[in-house]
Amino acid sequence: MFVQRQGIIVWLYSLKHVRQLRKYGNIHYVSKRLKYVVLYCNLHDSEKIMGKLQSFSFVKKVELSYRPYLNLDFDGEKTEQEKEYDYKLGF
Repeated sequence: MFVQRQGIIVWLYSLKHVRQLRKYGNIHYVSKRLKYVVLYCNLHDSEKIMGKLQSFSFVKKVELSYRPYLNLDFDGEKTEQEKEYDYKLGF
């Protein structure tokens, strides 16, 4: 039903080429101070798009986002080390 998405971080030398990146995916965020763009595209097209983006002269570096590979299932259960140390003891 939903298409898997992949975030790509594109580091630029100059921000005047940001509009050219719109045809490769959805631009989510542009940092003016650090000069990078967060771009979202389909997961199965991400490797091909990364290769195209790296070939541009205005692109410094291209990185993949780690979000699809992280475990986002957070349980309320504590580990054994957290159970041993009681944070409510105080002085």
